Amino acid sequence: MGKAWSPDSWRSRPIEQSPEYPDPAALAAMEARLATFPPLVFAGEARKLKRQLAKVAAGEAFMLQGGDCAESFAEHGADAIRDLFRVYLQMAVVMTFAGAMPVVKVGRIAGQFAKPRSAPMEKVGGRELPAYRGDIINGIEFTEAARLPDPARLEMAYRQSAATLNLLRAFASGGYANLEHVQQWMLGFVKDSPQGHQYQEIADRISEAMAFMRACGIDSQTSPALQTTDFFTSHEALLLGYEQAMTRVDSTSGDWYATSGHMIWIGDRTRQLDNAHVEYARGVQNPIGLKCGPSLAPADLLRLIDVLNPKNEPGRLTLIARFGADKVEAHLPQLIRAVEREGRIVAWASDPMHGNTIKAANGYKTRPFDRILREVERFFDVHRAEGTFPGGVHIEMTGTNVTECTGGARAISEADLSSRYHTYCDPRLNADQALELAFLLSDLLKRGRQANGHRLAAGE
Repeated sequence: MGKAWSPDSWRSRPIEQSPEYPDPAALAAMEARLATFPPLVFAGEARKLKRQLAKVAAGEAFMLQGGDCAESFAEHGADAIRDLFRVYLQMAVVMTFAGAMPVVKVGRIAGQFAKPRSAPMEKVGGRELPAYRGDIINGIEFTEAARLPDPARLEMAYRQSAATLNLLRAFASGGYANLEHVQQWMLGFVKDSPQGHQYQEIADRISEAMAFMRACGIDSQTSPALQTTDFFTSHEALLLGYEQAMTRVDSTSGDWYATSGHMIWIGDRTRQLDNAHVEYARGVQNPIGLKCGPSLAPADLLRLIDVLNPKNEPGRLTLIARFGADKVEAHLPQLIRAVEREGRIVAWASDPMHGNTIKAANGYKTRPFDRILREVERFFDVHRAEGTFPGGVHIEMTGTNVTECTGGARAISEADLSSRYHTYCDPRLNADQALELAFLLSDLLKRGRQANGHRLAAGE
């Protein structure tokens, strides 16, 4: 890696997963237009997230990162955003209350529009067309016109992200996240589920605690922290022309920041050391995520860490492990040992979704929920054995009552997939399954805390 960096230095590097636009001049004009638009997020917000992720790296907080597989223009509505935010609040309150651990909330939202694909072309019947790469690039309809990359979609993605962020900020700071509303966060279709009943028990206990605090003169009016929450946005920085257009200098520090989202990550398909995506990410000062799959060797990981976090800054880099339930124990320990041996400061998170995707007998792409839970449990087990902290999860989820992942307490079967399969790309957890995962996480965090307590009591 050369030392000189600029927002466009990535253009001199090899690049993967890059669409070919039929009119490069129109694309350049759109990127120049976007470069004049206001930032979507601010450098101070990204620094705040970095400080919170530094606590995750130190084992003092847990990161919950999740949201849509791929945001769509067609399904952008206030109710969908509210329902996803509600599930987040429910998951976070379960994990904070039962797991006794602060939760850093990072959404895959307000920018998660571009998707890497395993093949550049898609075949349906006897017809072959370019693959769908996310609404920021082309359309999901299987027509030649829709699959043509269109620069106008960049501006549509920007404007949808701005509107989504506006609503999220209102929810986070305008009273919706008030702990006194903990009873009102229940989604209708979750209410009668086993997870709904478990959540209700926790909500009742929190309401009792809030009543006690009010009696002591402490309420959301005297303690504003009870009525607001921090909620950050993130996405895969895949379409680098868009990212470059949204890269700005922070006037207070003189540093470059990606203002398209608070946190960006590099995917497992685009993490080549000398390629464009690593080159771009190394120069912006946002928190960076790096997906780590089975093909990543420890030596290569250390080289990537040196490039992406040369100052060994806490909170800068989150390693997101995505192996598959049957591969965690074979691959994760060696990566952890290399990082620990070299004294690198990172946060670790589990992506239990992408390594557990299968095709059902009826042709639907799905993820068995038991495999997702098993990968999370093995991620925790490995960290416990290595003496390191399992710092977070990275999941694809929705607040909509979909049937995309099989299993869970409602026992979604392969035959059920067709009833409410709405994803534009990969299968997502519904609110029931997400809440069930939150209870598992709170139990795993509690067990880890108890194990640490026993070790301290024994003088280890």
